Amino acid sequence: MDPGDPAGDPAAGERHRMGRDPLLLLQALQTLWSTRERKQLREEAWRGFAALDDPLAGLLDMLESCRGQRGEGPSLAAWISHQLQCWLQAQPCPSLAQHSLRLKQLQARAVKVLTESPPSLAAPLASIFQLQDADRSCLLAHVHRLHHEGRFREAATLGATLKLQSELGVEKMSIPLLLQDKVALVERYVAGFPDLQRRLLVLMDSWCQPGFDIKDVARRYPEVTSLSLEKLSPKALSRQVLRLQERYGVAPALCPNAAIQQRLAALRHLCHKRFVEKSLSQENWTDHVQGLVGQSPWLQEQLSQLLVSHSDPVTAAQCAMELLLPEERLPAAVAVELRRFRLQGRATEADSRLEVKDMKDRYYQLPIPRENVHLLASWEDLTRHEGALLQCHQVVGVDVEWTPVFVAGGRPRPSLLQVAVEGHVFLLDVLALSQPPTGQGAQAFSRLVAQLLSDPSITKLGYGMVGDLQKLGTSCPALAHVEKQILGGMDLLLVHRQMRVASVPAPAVDRARELRGLSLLVQQVLGTALDKTQQLSNWDRRPLCEEQVIYAAADAYCLLEVHQALCREPARFHLSEDLAGSRRPRHRERPGARKPPGLQKASAPAAPRQVPVAVAVSEGAAPQIPARAFRVVCDNMLQGLARSLRCLGVDARMLGNGEDHRRAAEVARQEGRIILTSGQPFHKLRAQVGAGRCLSVDCSLKAQQQAKAVLKHFNVRVTHADIFSRCQACNCDQYLKVSRDMMKQLMWLSSHQEGPRSSGDEATQSQAVQEPGPAPDAAPEGCTYDRPCRWLQMADLRAETPDMLADGTRLQLAGVPVGVLRTPGLRCFYCCTGCGKVFWDGSHLGRVATHFRDMLESAPSPCEPSPAPSPASSPF
Repeated sequence: MDPGDPAGDPAAGERHRMGRDPLLLLQALQTLWSTRERKQLREEAWRGFAALDDPLAGLLDMLESCRGQRGEGPSLAAWISHQLQCWLQAQPCPSLAQHSLRLKQLQARAVKVLTESPPSLAAPLASIFQLQDADRSCLLAHVHRLHHEGRFREAATLGATLKLQSELGVEKMSIPLLLQDKVALVERYVAGFPDLQRRLLVLMDSWCQPGFDIKDVARRYPEVTSLSLEKLSPKALSRQVLRLQERYGVAPALCPNAAIQQRLAALRHLCHKRFVEKSLSQENWTDHVQGLVGQSPWLQEQLSQLLVSHSDPVTAAQCAMELLLPEERLPAAVAVELRRFRLQGRATEADSRLEVKDMKDRYYQLPIPRENVHLLASWEDLTRHEGALLQCHQVVGVDVEWTPVFVAGGRPRPSLLQVAVEGHVFLLDVLALSQPPTGQGAQAFSRLVAQLLSDPSITKLGYGMVGDLQKLGTSCPALAHVEKQILGGMDLLLVHRQMRVASVPAPAVDRARELRGLSLLVQQVLGTALDKTQQLSNWDRRPLCEEQVIYAAADAYCLLEVHQALCREPARFHLSEDLAGSRRPRHRERPGARKPPGLQKASAPAAPRQVPVAVAVSEGAAPQIPARAFRVVCDNMLQGLARSLRCLGVDARMLGNGEDHRRAAEVARQEGRIILTSGQPFHKLRAQVGAGRCLSVDCSLKAQQQAKAVLKHFNVRVTHADIFSRCQACNCDQYLKVSRDMMKQLMWLSSHQEGPRSSGDEATQSQAVQEPGPAPDAAPEGCTYDRPCRWLQMADLRAETPDMLADGTRLQLAGVPVGVLRTPGLRCFYCCTGCGKVFWDGSHLGRVATHFRDMLESAPSPCEPSPAPSPASSPF
C-alpha cells in the first residue's frame, strides 16, 4: 500500500484530519522519533505530507516550531526536511513556478528559518525552495555572519550548498579552513569553479615561498582556535599544491614556489642517500643534483648548507667544485677549501676523501661470469635467446629498473627488464625494444613477456613484482595490466613479511636494521647485503656503464639464490616446507590482512606464535617493568604505536607531524624516556642517548603488532588494570567519574548554550547534528571499567560554561551519542581531565584484551565474570 494513501486504514480519517495541522503532525512524529521505529516513522510522515493542504508551508511551520531547540530537535527537523524532499520527488505534480509570487514568499520564510537552523538543513531547504534563485543578499549576509562568528566550516558548507562561491571569494573562506587542516572542505568549496581553483593554488603556493612564516597569517585569525600549523610546513604544503595542480590541470608555471620546495626535498633525500646511507655513487649523485638545482640561487644556497651539515668542508668544497656552485654562496670554510683546490690542484686528493671505500667483499657478488650477462636490445636478440627464456619447468627471477623522477608531474618509465635463469641473466632493453610501439621489436617484446608471465610451468620470482610489472604498461601499451596475467608467480616480498612477523631478529644482526627491502632479505638469508649504490642511477643513459650492468644482473639473480636457500631450510626462517602458498603475487597486499601462506601453524593468527610477556625471566634477562612505569617518546612516524601503548597504560609521548626527529632525544634526556623510532633517524638518535635507550621499530607492522614487539623487547608487565588507564588522545592518566543523570544534565545544558563552540575536534562536534543511532553494544559480561577516581561535582565546573572544567578543559560532550544514555546497566562516564574526552563502559575492552591476551599477566579473562571489576572502556 502506498504510504501516502490512507485508504484501507481504519484510522486513516483520524490521521488525515490530524495531518492537516502541521504542528499536530510534528507532535506525532516526535512521539514516533523517540521509539526509533524508522519504517513506521517514514510511513506516518509521508501520510502526513499527503494530507497537508500546502506541504511546503507546512514544513516551514514545523521548522519554525522546532527553532531554538537543541539536542534531538535539529536532527528531527533535518530528517523531516529530507523526507519531504524525497516525497516531493516522488510526486507527479510539478513544483512551483520558478519566479512565482508564492515561491518568493516561501523562499523569504525559508531563508529566515535557515539563518536560525543548523547547517544540516541547508541542503534539503535549498532543494525544496530553490534557494539558489532566492534573494542572494540575505543568504550572503547569513554566510558572512557565520564567518564573523568564527563558524568557518558552517559558512563554507552553506556557501557551497547555495552556490555562493563567486560572491564570497576564495581567500576569505579558505584561509581559516586551511589553518585548521580542512583541505578537503576547501576542495569541495572550489569544486566546479576553475577560476577559484586557480586562485586557491596561487594562495597556497605563496605560502611555499622561501622565508614565508605561516604564523604571520595565523595571527590575523585569533578566532581560529584549533590550529594545525605543523601540517602547513613548506614541505607538506607543497605536496598539497602539486597534488591539486595535477588534479585541476593547472599549468606548473602557476605554482613555482611549490616546485622549488619539492626540489629542495629531493636534494635532502639525495644528500641523505649519498652521505648518510652511502648508497649512491658520487657520479649518480652529481647527475641528479645538477638537474635539480639548475641556476636557482636559492637552491644553490640550500645545497651548500646541506653539504656542510652532511660532510666536512673539504668534501663540501669538492662537491661544490664539481657542481660549479658560485663561491659567494658557499660558507666561508668551504670557500677557503675551494680556493685551495683551484690553486694547488688537489681535486684528486679531495676526491679520494669523498669516494666510499671499496667494500665489495662485504656485499652480494654475482656468482656467474660476466659473459653470461646478455643485453637484448633488438627483436633478433629476443629470437636468439627465446628458448632459454621460455624453457618449461624452470625458475626465473624478474626485476625492473627505471630512472627516478624528482619533479612534479613526472612518471617513472621502465628502462630495463631483467630475467635471471640458472647460470644466465638477460637484460631486456625496454627503451630500445618498445620503440616504435608498433614495430617488430615492440611486438616481439610484448609477446615474449606475456608468454613468460602466463606460463604456469615457469616459476616467476620477484620482490614487489606487481608494482614492477605495472610500470611496463607506460612504455609498452600492449603490456598494460600485464601483472594480472601472472600464473606461477612467487612474490618474495610476501614471504619476507612472513619471516619478519614470525621471527625475532637476534641482537647480533643489528646492522641489518639499517637495510630494507630486497637488500635486507638477501642479508638475512644469504649473509651479505645487496649493494644498492646504482639503484638511483640514470637508467635511461645508453650505453649502460659496467656498474649498472653488474647491479641489474645481481638484482635479479639474487632472487634465485634466496629462493633456493628458503627451500633448503624453511624451518630456519619459520616457513612451511611448501612455499607454494606464497606463489601468487597479490594486488595491494596489506600485511596482516589475511593469514600469511607458507607459515607454520604456530604462527597462524588463530594461535599466534608469541611468548607471553608476563613470564619469569631467565637469569641475566632484563627485569620486568610495570606498564605504568614504562615511559617512551615515539617519533612522528609511530603515532599509531603511541596510541596503542597508551591503551595498555604506558606513558607514551609522541612527536607532532611537524616536529624534528631530534626533539625526541631532547624529551628522552629531560624526562628519562626511551626513544621509539624507525629508519634513518634511529642512527642519529641512538648516538644522543644512553645504550639501550633507543629502539628501531619495524614500520611494516601494524601498530598493535609494534606494541607487542616493544613490550616484549623491554620485558614490560601488562595487567588488565592497565588497559585504558591512560587517555589515548592526550596521554593523561587522571579521570573524573560522571553519573548518567549528571551526564544527561550536562549534555542538555551544553546543547542550549549560545554561540560557536571553540574546542573539541571536528569529528565529535559534527555528530551533534547527526541522527542519534541505537544504543551501542554493551560490554560483555564481566567487562566493566571501574577506575579509582573521584566523582565529578558541580564545583568542578565553571558556572557560566557548565561543560568546562575549572582549569579551562572543555568536556567533549558532543562526542557522546544520545543512544548511549539509554544503554541498560550503564552506571557512569569517565572524563579525561587533560583533554575532556569522554569514555564509557562498552565492548572495546573485550576486543583490546582479546588482541593482547598473550601479553597480559595471568588474571581472569576480561570477558569472563570475575568477583573483582576488570577495567574496560569504550572510547568514543
